[in-house]
Amino acid sequence: MKHTAPLLPETIIERAKKLNSTLISDALGNTGSMDYKVKPVSPEFKVVGTALTVDMRAGDNLFLHQGIYSGSEGYVLVADGKGHTENAYLGELMVGAAKAMGLEGIVIDGLVRDKEALSEIGLPVFAKGFIPNGPFKNGPGDINTAISCAGVTVVPGDLIVGDADGVVVVPKDKIEDALTKAEAKVTYEEKRLQAIASYEQLRKEQGVSEEDISRIAPDWLAEKMKQYGY
Repeated sequence: MKHTAPLLPETIIERAKKLNSTLISDALGNTGSMDYKVKPVSPEFKVVGTALTVDMRAGDNLFLHQGIYSGSEGYVLVADGKGHTENAYLGELMVGAAKAMGLEGIVIDGLVRDKEALSEIGLPVFAKGFIPNGPFKNGPGDINTAISCAGVTVVPGDLIVGDADGVVVVPKDKIEDALTKAEAKVTYEEKRLQAIASYEQLRKEQGVSEEDISRIAPDWLAEKMKQYGY
């Protein structure tokens, strides 16, 4: 079996936890997001961690079992289920085991089951949906190898960030740049939100003129619209 990639530094993880999937995707140039169907079992679930990858035969979870017992604190298990929609890849027992192992969460390009129990266990699980049918357990598969999960390449050791909007994968060599840009966007968005709130208050209290629109419109809009005669 291939060796598990080293955990990302705790400083990186803590920075990422202060952000969200949309900010990080913006920092990556509107890329890095898995298929829109990959969502958390419960909307409040969030996950940040180092990718531990599993490749599976469609409908078969043998290597997903092994992946769980290869994991530990700090890792997010990311499994390529080939988008299979006839069988669930895991349920209550496997998620309970993953939580006991200390895994940060599980992301699967496929379906799961035991929705209510998974919500109660509390380990963040991201999948494309639910189905009662159980999986097969014959293999083949692989662990700790580069995979394609829900349309995105995932390499062991990549940064995984998931929340209610979906899951974003940040390649190891882009993490520092992506976090720096995302942090800068937080500052920008805070200023924009303040400007929007101030404009709304002004409009309600005094009314506004056409010139006042500049207080709320983003700086880049006017220049972009010139080419269309606005």
